[in-house]
Amino acid sequence: MSRKTQLQRAKKSSASAWGFGIQDSRSWDSAISLLVWLATCVAVISFLAYYQRGKVMLYGDAVAHINIARRVFDSKTPGLLQLGTVWLPLPHLVMIPFLLSKEMWQRGVGGSMPSLIGYVFAVAGMFRLLRGALSRSAEADAPAFVAACAGTAIFALNPNLIYMQTTAMGESLYLAFFIWTVVYFSEAIRGKSNALTKCGGCLAAASLTRYDGWFLAVAMAMVIIYLALRNRASGQSSSEPFGTFAVAKFVLIAAIGPILWLAYNGIVYRNPLEFANGPYSAKAIEARTQSSGNAGHPGSGNLVLAGMYFVKAGEANVAENQWLQRGWILLGVAGLALLALQLAHKLDAGVSRSRLWPLLFLGIPIPFYALSVAYSGVPIFLPAWWPFTHYNVRYGLQLLPALAAALSIIMYRIIRADGWKPRLRLAAVLSLLAFVAASYGTVWHADPICLQEAEINMRTRNQFEVQVAGWLKKLPPDCTLLMYLGDHVGAVQQAGLPLKQTINEGNHRVWKRPVDPDGLWERALADPAHYADYVLAFDGDPVWQAVQGKNLQALVEIHVTGQARAILYRVR
Repeated sequence: MSRKTQLQRAKKSSASAWGFGIQDSRSWDSAISLLVWLATCVAVISFLAYYQRGKVMLYGDAVAHINIARRVFDSKTPGLLQLGTVWLPLPHLVMIPFLLSKEMWQRGVGGSMPSLIGYVFAVAGMFRLLRGALSRSAEADAPAFVAACAGTAIFALNPNLIYMQTTAMGESLYLAFFIWTVVYFSEAIRGKSNALTKCGGCLAAASLTRYDGWFLAVAMAMVIIYLALRNRASGQSSSEPFGTFAVAKFVLIAAIGPILWLAYNGIVYRNPLEFANGPYSAKAIEARTQSSGNAGHPGSGNLVLAGMYFVKAGEANVAENQWLQRGWILLGVAGLALLALQLAHKLDAGVSRSRLWPLLFLGIPIPFYALSVAYSGVPIFLPAWWPFTHYNVRYGLQLLPALAAALSIIMYRIIRADGWKPRLRLAAVLSLLAFVAASYGTVWHADPICLQEAEINMRTRNQFEVQVAGWLKKLPPDCTLLMYLGDHVGAVQQAGLPLKQTINEGNHRVWKRPVDPDGLWERALADPAHYADYVLAFDGDPVWQAVQGKNLQALVEIHVTGQARAILYRVR
């Protein structure tokens, strides 16, 4: 009996055992279409639920993202220079169409739209990646379908991901680009034409969304160049998927994002690395924290400890109970071990190595965040470890695709375990799903840790901004307000005061550092009464310092515990 006939019989036997017939390519397309509709329902329903509870705008960074996007067109000095530095520009640019409406800006709905869309695409990409990696050939097979569905559900139904995709944060948008980058890379490995170009396009988008994409771009480019050199040494045609022209085009497209951002920072700020070492960078913020007598964050200078904090953050995003968290790590290691055995031909060779090994790219976040925490001033604080609080725990979501893929691999191997009785295989799969359900149940019971992080860190700030917004609403409709927006732009947003009616630090030519004598911002600080009708000063900010000794008429002074006091002045 030929090997091909054996494989066909094995597929039919496994399919009938699980109650699935052999599917053709059209049913795969139908499955993806259904999946997109289901993911859209999850995205919309969860958004409405969190929006109704007032949980969508809790993150200070989410408020900042929305208003960076808004000030590109709503400002006394509109334009792309309002994008600032440190944060990459793509999330802000894709928000702009949704923020043209004042209502969608004021309520924060416009900032959530890209995240919702990103979530749907990430879910669809996860399914396409897993079904392609686990299928024995281009034809669909039932075990791969079942395992891909399970892995996708584990990814899509994660409570923390569901919450984060309702906000204006960039996690779900980046995960969409990240996953589709790996999807197209794996399809290029399997010889699909034009897949490498699409991979480069997704990688460029990822590199303009989060700096994680830069690390991914370097790693993937190195692998692709190696494959191209190996193919060339073996005498393969230059028209192959990894031919010279295709690889050169990939590298060019993938490098567009970092090149554009470096050029932007170099031209505008006179420093291509302004985002990395400028006054608003993570390293500068950490240096200021340490200069005030605070200890450095855990993992600083220690690569192993930094990696442990990131992995622990990943655990915290999939379960609340510490034993369940450890179970996820054990299952992740088991999935990696099965993948390694398959690549080493220690298991049956039904699934080709070229289909499986691209899944290794899902582990890229581990070295990236270990390096970031250890050497780039990026802290992660966990409630279970010192300093026993929440900060950047959401970064652990970047590990979710790898964990979902690991469980999918385990499930696939269980289904393919020919020595097991069908009932035993079914019991093992159901046990895995029960473990995931129990883990996610603990998260829902305690509230997603990403939601906890936002509530704990922003509670007094949000209360403060509500009070400030209440006074701003009382101002005349056409007045001009002098205010430093960096810390409390949310008050202006909640009040519905157009940003173009404010004079703020964005009305400044940043290339004229350290000051811009002819800039609107500096001129207004020097003579508030000449440029503004009202002044809002927060204790210690540039406006506060500028108005000292000017004998302005104070209308109200606002105090909230844990926040710098604010004074609203009338100047003319």
